[in-house]
Amino acid sequence: MTEEPAYTLIVNPSSGGGRSKQVLPVVESRLDALRVPFRVEKTRSLEHGVDLAFEAVDAREIPVVLSGDGLIGAVGGAMAGVDSPVGLIPAGRGNDLARGLGIPTDPTAAVDCLTAGFTRQIDVGDANGERFLGIASVGFDSDANRIANQSRLLKGRPVYAYAALRALLRWKPARFTLIESGIQSRITGYTIIVANNGFYGGGMNVAPTAEIDDGKLDLVTIGEVGKFRFLSNMPKVFKGTHIVDNDTVSTRQVTSIEVRASRPFTVYADGDPLTELPATIRVIPAALKMIVPEPAS
Repeated sequence: MTEEPAYTLIVNPSSGGGRSKQVLPVVESRLDALRVPFRVEKTRSLEHGVDLAFEAVDAREIPVVLSGDGLIGAVGGAMAGVDSPVGLIPAGRGNDLARGLGIPTDPTAAVDCLTAGFTRQIDVGDANGERFLGIASVGFDSDANRIANQSRLLKGRPVYAYAALRALLRWKPARFTLIESGIQSRITGYTIIVANNGFYGGGMNVAPTAEIDDGKLDLVTIGEVGKFRFLSNMPKVFKGTHIVDNDTVSTRQVTSIEVRASRPFTVYADGDPLTELPATIRVIPAALKMIVPEPAS
């Protein structure tokens, strides 16, 4: 009798501008060398990817997303509360969830991490009923994400830097209203960031104190500042030092926050549009079992 596959590789063929097509043969070769049973399923959409993950669970297989932040965000969000673990082989442009979890971007090392089987219960974010794993942001980030998603020529950090510059040229400060436990506060500026993971935009450590399993979301707000100063602070974001001695950036932890704005904005998360304002964003603690590297003892 043929043994059931242990893993279902859920592959987005267009992820990372075609990077997944380069990564897949390496992953297949490594799994074969380890004599690990698997099968490959290619997605037609995020929704199809979610369906494939649940089909894998029903077949008692472990779903493994071979793609970028968008697909793992959709699959992981949908599987919140499901007992089965989820694996990740990074193959996108940003790979920010993998970065935050310490999953190697090298496909062979990522397979070794996967087959070691160490798991971690992580939090999941929810915005108006739509789930995310990384960072939900709105405002300037809405414009920058839209531009980045429309770009087909650049990959990784360059596409996000290009998108930020394009967005900055036309940016006008917005007025945001934040409501937490019935108490309102207002801020005029650039961006409202609600972070489950610390990284977005291809390695920007925008929420350096965020922990993905602490049952909290890190709220980062970027207030009104001149465009030149905003631009000069951008390199600091990759190091996470933008929050130090910066009177235009504030951070605090929340479990739920409602965000409104003076003009329409799309909330983006895990690189994709998630919902529209107004949005209530909350954390679902310890909702997802992810396969991650075993922490150093």
